[in-house]
Amino acid sequence: MGTLTVELGERSYPIYIGQDLLGQAGAYFEQRGLSRKSPHLIISDSNTAPLYLHKLTESLADTGYKTFSFVVEAGEKSKSLSVYEGVITAAIEAGLDRSSSIIALGGGVIGDLAGFAAASYMRGIRFVQIPTTILAHDSSVGGKVGINHPLAKNMIGAFHQPELVLYDVNTLLTLPPREVSAGLAEMLKHGLIWDADFARWCQKNAERLLALEPEALEYGLEMGCAVKAKVVSQDERENGLRAILNLGHTIGHAIEAIAGYGTFLHGEAISIGMVGSAMLGVRLGADPSLVQETRAMLQSLRLPVVLPRELETDALMSAMMHDKKFKEGSITFVVPLSIGQVEIRKDIPASLVREIVEQLKKEV
Repeated sequence: MGTLTVELGERSYPIYIGQDLLGQAGAYFEQRGLSRKSPHLIISDSNTAPLYLHKLTESLADTGYKTFSFVVEAGEKSKSLSVYEGVITAAIEAGLDRSSSIIALGGGVIGDLAGFAAASYMRGIRFVQIPTTILAHDSSVGGKVGINHPLAKNMIGAFHQPELVLYDVNTLLTLPPREVSAGLAEMLKHGLIWDADFARWCQKNAERLLALEPEALEYGLEMGCAVKAKVVSQDERENGLRAILNLGHTIGHAIEAIAGYGTFLHGEAISIGMVGSAMLGVRLGADPSLVQETRAMLQSLRLPVVLPRELETDALMSAMMHDKKFKEGSITFVVPLSIGQVEIRKDIPASLVREIVEQLKKEV
């Protein structure tokens, strides 16, 4: 088992990565001092709950924890105000108090939704991340939680760090191939922004990762989480460095919003966005090979690299203007300088982004 720590002083917390951890959840809760006297609420979704909810509740019950559960429909559409209201209602009905916690059992959608509920219920109670997708190795670490507005992804949210992240890789074995590829986009992203050797390792070991070979998977997840932990430890609230984690997300979030949440998986959308960012990097002086190399790495993981022509450029640009990264006529972009090295640019004109969007539709 691998153990990492997000260093945030008194609010530091561990990330546990290994096999068969779900059945030991109660012991980890006990180590972190979660209350046995107060009830806890598990949030899961319609895909994950039938597979893993019973095992988690059983483990917690065996160690004296009282839990309730609330299951939402699987998919991005559950990151909504109406579903959030349902979670808060469930928390009130379960009698959660200031010593309770909300537990996220699922992928990134569940982590974001449950975390935002925990951040806002009684002005903030504890919460635990138990990710069950590869994609969530990124979103479960760092404390960014929130829900979507129909006009913009993640526009309603907070920073609320978990008590711990418990990552049982056995839960990944039931993922469909498309979800696996989408999750690996975030794993590769950590290499693209921080560690060229790791990015190239992802490409070289793509088939092992796609086949969910435990040794490769645990190594990749630990390396990806380690990058995220280092960045968050240095910049918790995205005042500077942490913005590099948004590589590909400016265009990616616009794709998700315009196509309709759920049409593209998050990893698929940011894959296209990362190609666009590489194109932007070349326009600003990076070696022309950057685009080809980035595209090849993503394609090795069976990810899309071309923007569908039916997505209207005007609509995509409008979505980006509603993004938190848009200010005073310019868009903040994470721009690659080379594989493993990026810079944050706050002066990218919207006109140049429009050109990149058009280029993304043409290049194959």
